[in-house]
Amino acid sequence: GSAGFESACRIPALPATHRSHGLHGHSYFATVRADLRPDWAASVGGFAGGEVDVLRQLMTSAVAPLDHQLLNDHLPDPTDENLARWVRAQLATQVPGIRQVGVQSTTHSGVDLDAAGQAHVWRRYRFQAAHQLPNVPLGHKCGRMHGHGFEVILHANADLGERDLAIDYDHLDEVWAPLHFELNYRCLNDIPGLANPTSENISAWLWQRLKPVLPELSWVTVYETGSSGANFNGQSYRIWKEM
Repeated sequence: GSAGFESACRIPALPATHRSHGLHGHSYFATVRADLRPDWAASVGGFAGGEVDVLRQLMTSAVAPLDHQLLNDHLPDPTDENLARWVRAQLATQVPGIRQVGVQSTTHSGVDLDAAGQAHVWRRYRFQAAHQLPNVPLGHKCGRMHGHGFEVILHANADLGERDLAIDYDHLDEVWAPLHFELNYRCLNDIPGLANPTSENISAWLWQRLKPVLPELSWVTVYETGSSGANFNGQSYRIWKEM
Protein backbone atom coordinates (compact mmCIF):
# COMPACT_ATOMS: atom_id res chain seq x y z
CA GLY A 1 0.00 0.00 0.00
CA SER A 2 1.33 3.43 -0.94
CA ALA A 3 0.49 7.11 -0.54
CA GLY A 4 2.08 10.43 -1.45
CA PHE A 5 2.47 13.66 0.46
CA GLU A 6 3.78 17.12 -0.38
CA SER A 7 6.06 18.69 2.21
CA ALA A 8 8.81 21.22 2.85
CA CYS A 9 11.86 20.48 4.97
CA ARG A 10 15.38 21.41 5.91
CA ILE A 11 18.04 18.94 7.05
CA PRO A 12 19.98 20.66 9.86
CA ALA A 13 22.44 17.75 10.29
CA LEU A 14 23.96 18.51 6.89
CA PRO A 15 26.67 21.14 6.40
CA ALA A 16 25.37 24.68 5.94
CA THR A 17 26.69 24.68 2.36
CA HIS A 18 24.74 21.54 1.39
CA ARG A 19 21.74 22.14 -0.88
CA SER A 20 19.43 20.19 1.47
CA HIS A 21 20.42 22.18 4.54
CA GLY A 22 18.22 25.07 3.42
CA LEU A 23 14.45 25.09 3.10
CA HIS A 24 13.22 23.05 0.14
CA GLY A 25 10.35 20.72 -0.80
CA HIS A 26 9.57 17.28 -2.20
CA SER A 27 6.76 15.16 -3.54
CA TYR A 28 7.25 12.19 -1.21
CA PHE A 29 6.00 8.64 -1.75
CA ALA A 30 5.66 6.12 1.10
CA THR A 31 5.06 2.37 0.74
CA VAL A 32 4.41 -0.49 3.18
CA ARG A 33 4.74 -4.19 2.40
CA ALA A 34 3.42 -6.76 4.86
CA ASP A 35 2.72 -10.48 5.29
CA LEU A 36 -0.97 -10.62 6.20
CA ARG A 37 -3.44 -13.30 7.25
CA PRO A 38 -5.97 -14.23 4.54
CA ASP A 39 -8.80 -12.77 6.63
CA TRP A 40 -6.98 -9.64 7.74
CA ALA A 41 -8.63 -7.13 5.40
CA ALA A 42 -12.14 -8.27 6.34
CA SER A 43 -11.27 -8.21 10.04
CA VAL A 44 -10.41 -4.49 9.91
CA GLY A 45 -13.50 -3.37 8.02
CA GLY A 46 -12.41 -4.07 4.46
CA PHE A 47 -13.37 -6.95 2.19
CA ALA A 48 -11.83 -10.36 1.59
CA GLY A 49 -8.96 -9.90 -0.83
CA GLY A 50 -8.87 -6.15 -0.24
CA GLU A 51 -5.52 -6.02 1.55
CA VAL A 52 -3.95 -3.52 -0.85
CA ASP A 53 -6.92 -1.17 -0.59
CA VAL A 54 -6.87 -1.27 3.23
CA LEU A 55 -3.09 -0.80 3.34
CA ARG A 56 -3.41 2.20 1.04
CA GLN A 57 -6.07 3.74 3.29
CA LEU A 58 -3.94 3.19 6.39
CA MET A 59 -0.88 4.67 4.70
CA THR A 60 -2.88 7.69 3.53
CA SER A 61 -4.05 8.28 7.10
CA ALA A 62 -0.56 7.78 8.49
CA VAL A 63 1.06 10.43 6.29
CA ALA A 64 -1.87 12.89 6.34
CA PRO A 65 -0.34 14.94 9.22
CA LEU A 66 2.72 15.53 7.00
CA ASP A 67 0.91 16.62 3.85
CA HIS A 68 1.44 20.30 2.95
CA GLN A 69 3.44 20.80 6.13
CA LEU A 70 6.95 21.74 7.23
CA LEU A 71 8.38 18.38 8.26
CA ASN A 72 10.71 19.94 10.84
CA ASP A 73 7.59 20.71 12.90
CA HIS A 74 7.11 16.93 13.23
CA LEU A 75 10.69 15.57 13.12
CA PRO A 76 13.82 17.47 14.17
CA ASP A 77 15.89 15.96 11.32
CA PRO A 78 13.49 14.83 8.55
CA THR A 79 15.80 12.72 6.40
CA ASP A 80 14.21 10.00 4.25
CA GLU A 81 15.41 7.42 6.79
CA ASN A 82 13.89 9.25 9.75
CA LEU A 83 10.64 9.75 7.83
CA ALA A 84 10.49 6.02 7.07
CA ARG A 85 10.99 5.24 10.77
CA TRP A 86 8.26 7.76 11.68
CA VAL A 87 5.83 6.21 9.18
CA ARG A 88 6.63 2.70 10.42
CA ALA A 89 5.84 3.80 13.98
CA GLN A 90 2.45 5.14 12.89
CA LEU A 91 1.58 1.83 11.20
CA ALA A 92 3.08 -0.58 13.74
CA THR A 93 -0.09 -1.04 15.82
CA GLN A 94 -2.38 -1.30 12.79
CA VAL A 95 -0.48 -3.47 10.30
CA PRO A 96 0.82 -6.89 11.38
CA GLY A 97 3.76 -8.57 9.68
CA ILE A 98 5.41 -5.45 8.27
CA ARG A 99 8.21 -6.53 5.96
CA GLN A 100 9.28 -3.18 4.58
CA VAL A 101 8.48 0.50 4.87
CA GLY A 102 9.94 2.81 2.27
CA VAL A 103 10.03 6.56 1.70
CA GLN A 104 11.33 8.18 -1.46
CA SER A 105 11.80 11.90 -1.72
CA THR A 106 12.47 11.80 -5.47
CA THR A 107 11.89 9.29 -8.25
CA HIS A 108 15.58 8.34 -8.13
CA SER A 109 16.33 8.13 -4.40
CA GLY A 110 14.84 6.86 -1.16
CA VAL A 111 15.19 4.61 1.89
CA ASP A 112 13.67 1.20 2.64
CA LEU A 113 13.45 -0.15 6.19
CA ASP A 114 13.61 -3.94 6.25
CA ALA A 115 11.84 -6.27 8.71
CA ALA A 116 14.72 -5.85 11.18
CA GLY A 117 14.41 -2.06 11.03
CA GLN A 118 17.66 -1.57 9.13
CA ALA A 119 17.71 1.27 6.60
CA HIS A 120 18.74 0.59 3.02
CA VAL A 121 19.46 3.83 1.18
CA TRP A 122 19.00 3.59 -2.58
CA ARG A 123 19.81 5.72 -5.58
CA ARG A 124 18.90 5.25 -9.25
CA TYR A 125 21.36 5.89 -12.10
CA ARG A 126 21.19 5.60 -15.88
CA PHE A 127 23.64 4.88 -18.68
CA GLN A 128 23.29 4.31 -22.42
CA ALA A 129 25.17 1.39 -23.97
CA ALA A 130 25.22 -1.17 -26.80
CA HIS A 131 25.58 -4.92 -26.36
CA GLN A 132 24.87 -8.30 -27.90
CA LEU A 133 24.39 -11.61 -26.11
CA PRO A 134 26.66 -14.31 -27.56
CA ASN A 135 25.00 -17.33 -25.91
CA VAL A 136 21.37 -16.90 -26.99
CA PRO A 137 19.92 -19.32 -29.59
CA LEU A 138 20.67 -18.68 -33.26
CA GLY A 139 18.28 -16.09 -34.65
CA HIS A 140 17.40 -14.57 -31.23
CA LYS A 141 17.02 -10.80 -31.52
CA CYS A 142 19.40 -10.19 -28.59
CA GLY A 143 22.16 -11.94 -30.50
CA ARG A 144 22.29 -8.91 -32.78
CA MET A 145 24.07 -5.74 -31.71
CA HIS A 146 21.54 -3.38 -30.13
CA GLY A 147 21.30 -0.79 -27.38
CA HIS A 148 19.45 0.06 -24.16
CA GLY A 149 18.97 2.89 -21.74
CA PHE A 150 20.07 0.87 -18.70
CA GLU A 151 19.05 1.78 -15.17
CA VAL A 152 21.04 0.80 -12.08
CA ILE A 153 19.84 1.06 -8.48
CA LEU A 154 22.44 0.84 -5.72
CA HIS A 155 21.15 -0.18 -2.28
CA ALA A 156 23.36 0.40 0.77
CA ASN A 157 22.70 -0.54 4.40
CA ALA A 158 23.03 2.67 6.42
CA ASP A 159 23.01 0.71 9.70
CA LEU A 160 26.21 -1.27 9.14
CA GLY A 161 28.28 1.41 10.85
CA GLU A 162 31.22 1.21 8.46
CA ARG A 163 31.83 4.98 8.55
CA ASP A 164 31.50 7.90 10.96
CA LEU A 165 28.48 9.33 9.10
CA ALA A 166 25.69 7.17 7.72
CA ILE A 167 25.82 6.43 4.02
CA ASP A 168 24.07 9.15 2.02
CA TYR A 169 23.09 9.95 -1.53
CA ASP A 170 26.17 12.08 -2.17
CA HIS A 171 28.49 9.20 -1.29
CA LEU A 172 26.59 6.86 -3.61
CA ASP A 173 27.06 9.45 -6.37
CA GLU A 174 30.80 9.48 -5.70
CA VAL A 175 31.27 5.72 -5.96
CA TRP A 176 29.03 5.47 -9.03
CA ALA A 177 30.73 8.25 -11.04
CA PRO A 178 33.78 6.27 -12.31
CA LEU A 179 31.58 3.31 -13.28
CA HIS A 180 29.23 5.59 -15.20
CA PHE A 181 32.24 6.89 -17.12
CA GLU A 182 33.31 3.32 -17.92
CA LEU A 183 29.85 2.15 -19.09
CA ASN A 184 28.10 5.15 -20.65
CA TYR A 185 28.07 5.29 -24.47
CA ARG A 186 30.18 2.14 -24.72
CA CYS A 187 29.82 -1.32 -26.23
CA LEU A 188 29.57 -3.48 -23.13
CA ASN A 189 31.04 -6.55 -24.87
CA ASP A 190 34.34 -4.66 -25.22
CA ILE A 191 34.68 -4.12 -21.45
CA PRO A 192 36.79 -6.74 -19.61
CA GLY A 193 34.49 -9.06 -17.67
CA LEU A 194 31.41 -8.29 -19.78
CA ALA A 195 31.89 -10.52 -22.80
CA ASN A 196 28.39 -11.86 -22.05
CA PRO A 197 26.66 -8.66 -20.82
CA THR A 198 23.32 -10.00 -19.56
CA SER A 199 21.52 -8.06 -16.83
CA GLU A 200 22.60 -10.55 -14.16
CA ASN A 201 26.23 -10.47 -15.30
CA ILE A 202 26.21 -6.66 -15.31
CA SER A 203 24.81 -6.65 -11.76
CA ALA A 204 27.58 -9.03 -10.59
CA TRP A 205 30.24 -7.00 -12.44
CA LEU A 206 29.05 -3.87 -10.65
CA TRP A 207 28.95 -5.65 -7.28
CA GLN A 208 32.57 -6.77 -7.65
CA ARG A 209 33.72 -3.20 -8.28
CA LEU A 210 31.49 -1.44 -5.78
CA LYS A 211 31.69 -3.69 -2.72
CA PRO A 212 35.37 -2.91 -1.93
CA VAL A 213 34.71 0.86 -1.91
CA LEU A 214 31.17 0.61 -0.50
CA PRO A 215 31.15 -2.07 2.25
CA GLU A 216 27.54 -1.14 3.07
CA LEU A 217 26.34 -2.30 -0.38
CA SER A 218 23.23 -4.48 0.07
CA TRP A 219 22.40 -5.35 -3.52
CA VAL A 220 22.62 -4.04 -7.08
CA THR A 221 19.62 -3.87 -9.41
CA VAL A 222 20.00 -3.56 -13.19
CA TYR A 223 17.08 -2.73 -15.49
CA GLU A 224 17.86 -3.65 -19.09
CA THR A 225 14.44 -2.40 -20.15
CA GLY A 226 11.48 -1.03 -18.23
CA SER A 227 10.09 -4.56 -17.90
CA SER A 228 13.12 -6.80 -17.36
CA GLY A 229 16.24 -6.96 -15.27
CA ALA A 230 18.09 -8.61 -12.41
CA ASN A 231 19.53 -7.91 -9.01
CA PHE A 232 22.48 -9.44 -7.15
CA ASN A 233 23.30 -9.42 -3.43
CA GLY A 234 26.75 -10.97 -3.63
CA GLN A 235 25.41 -14.51 -3.39
CA SER A 236 22.26 -14.94 -5.44
CA TYR A 237 20.36 -13.41 -8.33
CA ARG A 238 16.74 -12.45 -8.81
CA ILE A 239 15.82 -12.15 -12.49
CA TRP A 240 12.44 -10.96 -13.76
CA LYS A 241 10.46 -10.23 -16.88
CA GLU A 242 7.17 -8.35 -16.63
CA MET A 243 4.54 -9.50 -19.10
